[in-house]
Amino acid sequence: MDAPLQDCTIEELGVVWFLWAEGVKPVEIHHRMLAQYGQSTMSQRKVYVWLERFKLGQTRVTDEGRSGWPSTSRTQDHKSSRKASSPQQYRN
Repeated sequence: MDAPLQDCTIEELGVVWFLWAEGVKPVEIHHRMLAQYGQSTMSQRKVYVWLERFKLGQTRVTDEGRSGWPSTSRTQDHKSSRKASSPQQYRN
């Protein structure tokens, strides 16, 4: 998605969720956010992105776990295979 959680605080997302549930329009939500948090708050575009997520059924404002491969692999098998394919074996 367009606005990762790290680009906004959980508190800000909670405020967006609450105001949206109260029926406040997105532009008004952003104006209130600016009044409360100043220029460091999320952009108006991010408010719209998060509201779209909420409309699609996302109800959590905390970061969700991700599936997939680990970012690094440090098993003994991996270390052994790396040593076996060292650049020295390709030299003449």
